[in-house]
Amino acid sequence: MSVNRLLRVGTVAVASLGVLALSACGSDPEPSGSSSPEGSSSTGADCPQGTLNAEGSSAQKNAIEEVIAKYNEKCADVTVNYNPTGSGAGIKQFNAAQVDFAGSDSALKTEAADGDSEAATAAKRCENNAALNLPMVIGPVAIAYNVDGLDKLVLDGATAAKIFQGTVKTWNAPEIAKLNPGVTLPSAPISVFFRSDESGTTENFTKYLAASGGGAWTGKPAKKWTGTGAGKEKSAGVAEGVKSTKNSITYVEWSYAVDNKLGVAQIDNGSGTPVELTAESAGKALAAAKVTGTGNDLSMSLDYATKEAGAYPIILVTYEIACSKGLPAEKTALVKSFLSYFASTDGQASLTELNYAPLPDEIRTKVDAAIQSIS
Repeated sequence: MSVNRLLRVGTVAVASLGVLALSACGSDPEPSGSSSPEGSSSTGADCPQGTLNAEGSSAQKNAIEEVIAKYNEKCADVTVNYNPTGSGAGIKQFNAAQVDFAGSDSALKTEAADGDSEAATAAKRCENNAALNLPMVIGPVAIAYNVDGLDKLVLDGATAAKIFQGTVKTWNAPEIAKLNPGVTLPSAPISVFFRSDESGTTENFTKYLAASGGGAWTGKPAKKWTGTGAGKEKSAGVAEGVKSTKNSITYVEWSYAVDNKLGVAQIDNGSGTPVELTAESAGKALAAAKVTGTGNDLSMSLDYATKEAGAYPIILVTYEIACSKGLPAEKTALVKSFLSYFASTDGQASLTELNYAPLPDEIRTKVDAAIQSIS
């Protein structure tokens, strides 16, 4: 489903919310966060040269691969390699100085668990300079399912939590039947698939279950899954698991559900009407997000328990984790060039046909300023 309609929704939201002004093309060919990488011409003649390596979030795989292709039309002498190993692996590789930036579906943790926090470890990797959380890709998380004859499924937070916790075990359980009156539900057991790798998608989804589950979700939000089910690696793994298994369900970034032609549950968020996952409904939830970081750190807080009518509550933000300082000069130039394009109006516009939402312009300009501060 196209996200182009989100642009129209953004226009309405500006008037009512004053915050969701989405990217728009003006007459100035080089606006802030311009469509060309920093210092480049339309032919890429002034682009840097070299290789950029990155790793992490599989939720943004389709998005970043599209942006890389568009970027290489302008900067043909830059090779950008992205390995979608999952958010946890990406942060570990970044902190070990094995990649130049990382993709993560949650911001670096500032609280220490065992030893230093993720943010403190990342700062050491950046030669004792802060690592920046740069929100770049907005991706709704679908509750995706494969049940013959079930063209529409409604779930609420409590029922979803019970399914993924393992306390609701069959498709015709009373909790599901109550939300789907008149629908013939099979008596078959529910096969749950979860991310076996450490995943920011898992962390965001469990934040939703914790916030909206009414106590049915007993675990703490985390990158490592603690519920029931069978584990599969990465977004592609859980999507393929559901596609090949009847009467199954998972949580996965929306574009993977669409690509695999899976059913997507509507969410009863408590507003009285179940919410279908669309660009518009994701945009309404995005409008409630707030930047909680300071300075050029742009970590965000999402409202997973929103009861706003028409708002789809399960969205995630993929951050690019990059050093504010500390990389060699040639790597700094490559990181700034590529991320500048990623955050540009053209870079964000290239995501709209892939079931991602473009950054609101208010956020996008902050991301661009943070990228330009990298030195």
